[in-house]
Amino acid sequence: MDMHTVVVGASGTTAQDVIAVARGNARVELSAAAVDALAAAREIVDALAAKPEPVYGVSTGFGALASRHIGQDLRAQLQRNIVRSHAAGMGPRVEREVVRALMFLRLKTVASGHTGVRPEVAQTMADVLNAGITPVVHEYGSLGCSGDLAPLSHCALTLMGEGDAEGPDGTVRPAGELLAAHGITPVELREKEGLALLNGTDGMLGMLVMALADLKSLYTSADITAALSLEALLGTDKVLAPELHAIRPHPGQGVSADNMLRVLAGSGLTGHFQEDEAPRVQDAYSVRCAPQVNGAGRDTLDHAGTVAARELASAVDNPVVLPDGRVESNGNFHGAPVAYVLDFLAIVAADLGSITERRTDRLLDKNRSHGLPPFLADDAGVDSGLMIAQYTQAALVSEMKRLAVPASADSIPSSAMQEDHVSMGWSAARKLRTAVDNLARIIAVELYAATRAIELRAAGGLTPAPASQAAIEALRAAGVQGPGPDRFLAPDLAAADAFVRAGKLVEAVEPVTGPLA
Repeated sequence: MDMHTVVVGASGTTAQDVIAVARGNARVELSAAAVDALAAAREIVDALAAKPEPVYGVSTGFGALASRHIGQDLRAQLQRNIVRSHAAGMGPRVEREVVRALMFLRLKTVASGHTGVRPEVAQTMADVLNAGITPVVHEYGSLGCSGDLAPLSHCALTLMGEGDAEGPDGTVRPAGELLAAHGITPVELREKEGLALLNGTDGMLGMLVMALADLKSLYTSADITAALSLEALLGTDKVLAPELHAIRPHPGQGVSADNMLRVLAGSGLTGHFQEDEAPRVQDAYSVRCAPQVNGAGRDTLDHAGTVAARELASAVDNPVVLPDGRVESNGNFHGAPVAYVLDFLAIVAADLGSITERRTDRLLDKNRSHGLPPFLADDAGVDSGLMIAQYTQAALVSEMKRLAVPASADSIPSSAMQEDHVSMGWSAARKLRTAVDNLARIIAVELYAATRAIELRAAGGLTPAPASQAAIEALRAAGVQGPGPDRFLAPDLAAADAFVRAGKLVEAVEPVTGPLA
């Protein structure tokens, strides 16, 4: 377990803390301010619960059943029942890191003091995270409105000692057994608490935060592989000049161009585009426009990061406890702001994958590769070279395009038409996770092809850029083989994928280029 500790306050959290808890197993503690805020809000809820007037979520049913007033004798049962009935997910299990992010972000909102949950319930949430207990959450069950209801309900069920959960050893057991084994007492939910544990955008937000971290690294890797392909194709780096990008001042475009220019510094391969056997005035769009495409994606990441930061500072619940003592219904649980940017990211990831694949195909085509052997094969005809690596890359790109179809453009009514417009943000997040995985593989194939092509150029007497040489050496040290006769290709591609996914490509070139953005 990571000994790093994340302190949850009353005013939101950061993306770094989400990742530390979700992926790094950081411990979680409640701040004194959070405990005070929890206690103050609970006093308000207890006072309202004692009054005869119905208050939504405190002394009424839920959703389309909100018109029924619930007496004191049935309120504990009401809160248990909402958790049990809403824990209705189906399908494969959701990944451990997603569930941990979801639980931590729900705790973040609870700790704000706007939900009316007792301090002891919040502490139990922290205890479950710290024990490494992960509720079993299923793929389907959230419409992204009223929050991620079914996923959050499965987490709340674990707090009650019901349902199934995974222990720190990876074994799935009844949640009650796991709580007992770690000395955690199941919670007995009181007024509003069941509802407060379910009503948030926490799952889709957690997946957004992790996707942003992954995509930031992949975009830097994609700038590097684009530069390697430009070099392997004997293209010109003049299109990367900062004065060209200054007159179209999209921030991301300038960053990507600068990354590429630094990777290509000192190359003996660039600038031959008018000297080889197929001279051209300009490089193809997939080469020449890489900064524009990569940069537009970077700017979209920045926008999505702004939305994520706002949501991380939010208290998402319905109803909410306000500082003046009111408990008011609202629509803040609607996932539209998060859903939109999740879909935006799937679109830019698909386009980045698409332009990456076009460069790979160009490297393999003897009619467009400016002197490279067909498919970068050792003995073309006897050897097929990287022909089918590009097929695999193309299949991944095709799926990326399907995954780019927005989920947030859809809505399906629920709860007897009370919840008649939903965000589908959870679905947007789930498909984005697949898109991010595919993008890493697509970039890895370009890296594999471009490094092989550069080595073939070097064998012909041309000298690659020092940063390119550093990338090649690191990739070979990671077990990815260079040019030669045909061999079992899947292990090389898997190793290249792991190399990119772990950020090793960026690490390999930065000692030469300096830090890349």
